[in-house]
Amino acid sequence: MQYALTGQQREDQAAFARFADDHLLPHANQWDRDQALSDDIVALLGKSRLLVPTLPTEAGGQAMDTETYGLLSEELGRGCGNIRNLVAVQGMVAHALLKWGTKEQSDRWVPRIGTGESVGAFALTEPETGSDARNGSMTAERVGETFVLNGRKKWISFGQRAEIFLVFARLDGDPAAFVVERGTEGFTTEPISGLLGLRASELAELSFDDCAVPAANLISHGRLTFDLVATGSLDYGRFSTAYGSVGLAQGCLTASLEYARERTQFGVPLGEHQLVRGLLTDMTASVEAARLLCRQAGALRAANHRDAIRQTLIAKYFASRAGFQAASDAVQLHGANGVGPDFPVQRHLRDAKIQEIIEGTTQIQQLQIADLTL
Repeated sequence: MQYALTGQQREDQAAFARFADDHLLPHANQWDRDQALSDDIVALLGKSRLLVPTLPTEAGGQAMDTETYGLLSEELGRGCGNIRNLVAVQGMVAHALLKWGTKEQSDRWVPRIGTGESVGAFALTEPETGSDARNGSMTAERVGETFVLNGRKKWISFGQRAEIFLVFARLDGDPAAFVVERGTEGFTTEPISGLLGLRASELAELSFDDCAVPAANLISHGRLTFDLVATGSLDYGRFSTAYGSVGLAQGCLTASLEYARERTQFGVPLGEHQLVRGLLTDMTASVEAARLLCRQAGALRAANHRDAIRQTLIAKYFASRAGFQAASDAVQLHGANGVGPDFPVQRHLRDAKIQEIIEGTTQIQQLQIADLTL
């Protein structure tokens, strides 16, 4: 009962579920096929103040608390992993600017992201440094009243759509974070298509060729920039990914239960077969265990507990693995229908694998959890 929802949280969760049922589930497969989200859903999220609901109201958010944001991430993950990813990325960029930027920088860019006027992108990963993002090779050099950026970023979610990019580079040997706006001379984006999963997250490769940005676009510079700005943003996204993986797993469980009740094989409903019941039991236990880990992480984050980061890592580690296993079992249970285009479990399986990679791979998280535990 420690993690029982309050009355308000239950109401919010029901509203989030209705939003997913009405606006995400009917279109998620099509967005996956199109490899892009519709402009309408992005606009609706902005109008509903759901793009960065954890922002203050004056910045385009709802001042949503941490635990409620987790419930939202779960329902978005159940409906469409790409939408859940969009909301997470907007939060990562907007909160980094709100926390580490000047008031002028925050006032200029954060409300545009919160209301959906301008989509943001978090540009950290490089072609040769994925998990080793701390040792990126992109450079920035001070030239008069500008900083000149050179290098490339890759696998950047919503890089095809974004107008505001939070970009990390090395300046005088130390990490630095800049805002680069689309249309800046020397800055180009190239779409990445044909992904395994999260196909509608509109990934792009970014190129910076003597790209000069105003000195006013420097957000942070110094030895601690990576630890504070980059790692802090990833922690925000990791919490969303953990809860989103629970939602994905719940979607697979719900689809599998319905299929097991309706599908008849060998003269009886599929769910009457002992091995099928075993799959459903394992799936149910994993979903509930992952959800409890996320609830625990959310409660600790809300209390600013010193163990919150470790518990968020554990939640994401367990939930992303549980999500992939649930999706794999769901496809297996659906048989040939599970790999066809008419059942969402095949999309969930592809999206679930990506959850084990983004915001820290499973293996990197094993190292991080061990470092914080031993």
